Amino acid sequence: MNAILQLFRAAPVLGLRAGRDTWQMDSYQGTATLEWWANESTCLGEFDVQVSVCVVGDDWVCDAMLGPERLSDDHREVFDLLLDLDSVFTLRFDESSEILVNVVRVGDSGHLALTAYVPIASAA
Repeated sequence: MNAILQLFRAAPVLGLRAGRDTWQMDSYQGTATLEWWANESTCLGEFDVQVSVCVVGDDWVCDAMLGPERLSDDHREVFDLLLDLDSVFTLRFDESSEILVNVVRVGDSGHLALTAYVPIASAA
């Protein structure tokens, strides 16, 4: 959650597009990119999304929709395959603001629910 709150606080500094995107004190609606990384240097998929992020108390709620353009069948198949392999994506708002998220499908219409990725502590 801290990363999302940092995004809200840093929005003017990050130079996020104010024309199409909407920043308010506790919410954001606009564009972002979901990226699926195989390792630190190999991105296997980038998908444009329309996101809606709201801060609710000490938590945040984020939903997304693939688009704004409809994905081609091939591109949708790649997205589905990557999501089935691992649901952890990087949600990138611009080159300097990103957060790891878990992605869950919500129906068949391209709607997605995003939650902050929290790594499981490795056993010592």
